[in-house]
Amino acid sequence: MELKTILLLVLGISLSGFAGLVVVSQMLGKRENPLWADAWGAGGTSSQQPLRWMKLRISSFYLKSYTVWMKVLPLRHYVGKVRLRLAVIHPNDEMELRRQTMKMTYGITGTFAASIAALTALNPDWVFFLSLLIAAAVLQGLILDGYINRLETKLLEQLLGFYAAVRHAYHRHGMVSDAIEEAGETTGREIGVHAHLINEALEDSDPDEALEKYVETAPSRYLKAFAGISRLVSEYGDRKSAEGSLYLRGISRLTGEVQLELIRKKRLDYLLKGLHGIALLPVFFTKPVEVWARGHFPLMDSFYLSKAGIWIKIGLFLTILFSYVLLQKLKSEEETSYRAKPVKQPWEARIYAHRILGRICRRFVPTVESVTYHRISQLLKETNHQLRLEWFQVRRICAFSMGLIVTLGAFLVIHHLAQQRIMTEPPATASFFGALPKDAIEAGRLDAEGDAAVMREMEMSATAGYDAIARSIETMQERFGGGSSHEELSEVARRVMDKLQRWNQEYLRWWEVGLAVLAGLAGYQLPLWTVQFQRWIRLMDMRHEVYQMLTMIAILRELERISVEEILEWLASYAVIFRVPLQKCLLDYGHNPEEALVELRKEVILEDFQRLADKLLLASEKLTVADAFDDLDSDMSYQFERRRLDYEKSLEVKAGWGRIIGFTPMYALVFAYLVIPLIWMSFEQMSLYFDQLQKL
Repeated sequence: MELKTILLLVLGISLSGFAGLVVVSQMLGKRENPLWADAWGAGGTSSQQPLRWMKLRISSFYLKSYTVWMKVLPLRHYVGKVRLRLAVIHPNDEMELRRQTMKMTYGITGTFAASIAALTALNPDWVFFLSLLIAAAVLQGLILDGYINRLETKLLEQLLGFYAAVRHAYHRHGMVSDAIEEAGETTGREIGVHAHLINEALEDSDPDEALEKYVETAPSRYLKAFAGISRLVSEYGDRKSAEGSLYLRGISRLTGEVQLELIRKKRLDYLLKGLHGIALLPVFFTKPVEVWARGHFPLMDSFYLSKAGIWIKIGLFLTILFSYVLLQKLKSEEETSYRAKPVKQPWEARIYAHRILGRICRRFVPTVESVTYHRISQLLKETNHQLRLEWFQVRRICAFSMGLIVTLGAFLVIHHLAQQRIMTEPPATASFFGALPKDAIEAGRLDAEGDAAVMREMEMSATAGYDAIARSIETMQERFGGGSSHEELSEVARRVMDKLQRWNQEYLRWWEVGLAVLAGLAGYQLPLWTVQFQRWIRLMDMRHEVYQMLTMIAILRELERISVEEILEWLASYAVIFRVPLQKCLLDYGHNPEEALVELRKEVILEDFQRLADKLLLASEKLTVADAFDDLDSDMSYQFERRRLDYEKSLEVKAGWGRIIGFTPMYALVFAYLVIPLIWMSFEQMSLYFDQLQKL
């Protein structure tokens, strides 16, 4: 069956299955809620009732689809990614969040699936199909990221207006809750939802618990800090000083933070704009370049269909994917979006608990006394990783197995394709430029079929002699009524002998097994490298959180009779990365305050946090909180300027690397897919000329 027929069949089955799912969901919805069956008789005009009925059906289908997709691992990962991004505009409406998630998921996947099936049916080629898959993977990421990036930028812009509205309303009312409520009514819908949630939490019977629930789902650290400052002022009251209102000064600091972040996002978008498209262009030009080269240089057929050509294609596609992933990491806006996720039993835990597999994995877990154990444990602790060390080792073992198996499979497939190419390879031609005429192409195909028949008659043996091959060729030519001269017979026999030797040399070599083992070792180290990279990225998150702590302490220090323990309680309530060390310190604080703070300093390696712990230690022993943090204003100014400089340096580095990474696939297409084959063809042509000269 041809590829075109298979793809048309798959497209038809997919559309039929989708229609069947709609019908089944409607039947299930009618059984579960019989009132929907009477939607025609519900209130409203007759023209509105069918529309309402259809909306109910579609909504039910989205909700049921969400449940089904979340049960399948690859689909669950993609749906979770879309859901996490859309949580910004639907923070407290679970049903609407699920509906919007599946709506966007079906829109993206359905559009690209139908496009890929239709285009591949028109051009049934595996390379073209792979190119479409890569293009779809890139474009769906760009569409999703672009949509969410616009939402995040819109949220930040609305946040600036919201802070200004809160300042204006607070001047008039002097009440935090009234100012937030009035500002939320005059700003955009996205930020207005969060203003309403913060105001509800402040007016709750247990505001601390209600606000803690909101902080866990807040999409921005600026909203978390604003909620914390508003709670402090609403409970302890505002303090007036020479610099002005304490509450308004806190909002001013947050406004400067948002402005800095907004400028960074817009400048980063400008610097990296268009690089994703440039990195994607070689996917669409791979096939035209190959068609042009094979149409103008006949020897190019041998190269593009050989092992070297296949490896170059694989390398080119991997380069495109790798470049796209790196560009996504450079443009990633998740540097400051750390979330404390609920702890669930991962698949690594189930493997580790298996009777046989767990016994194998335990052999690779370092002992508690070893340096490796403490080094990896500290690394997981610093990145707030949810996996235990034993489960983390299971992930590394699975990555090793995956790298080994995939690489070995790739070598075996390449050898199989090379053997098939040898069986269908026509004789070498002396033509250098231009396309071969049709009669020459047909003659080469017939010669290749004859060579393949002789090779099968020799049972693909590499030890077949010249005389046996020549007799087989003569017998076959007599059978089909043909004949040839002695020179032609000798040439065919040598060609078949060469094909038999090359066919039998296509087996798995020892160095290929070694490369597969190296790929497995790279996979074994990949989870460790990923965590180390996360630690490097998380450093900026840690500094942001320390700055938020300093902002809260700037308010707390001006309150009368504030204690270090109360400060720790407030910090632990709004901390994300440092929540576990702070909670542990609070548990030990009542027994021995000094020892608890010293242990807190040892547990976190960030210098800024250690300096904060030292000041808390001074405030618990000798000084008051106000005296211990007397240099807080200058310290915060320094932290702000340092982060501004870090942003500038980061943008310069990202812009430089972005240009290099974005143009790398294009360079690979030109040099690896065109220049190198042309050089190879030149040497092959020179070799043919020398052979012809020797025969003269």
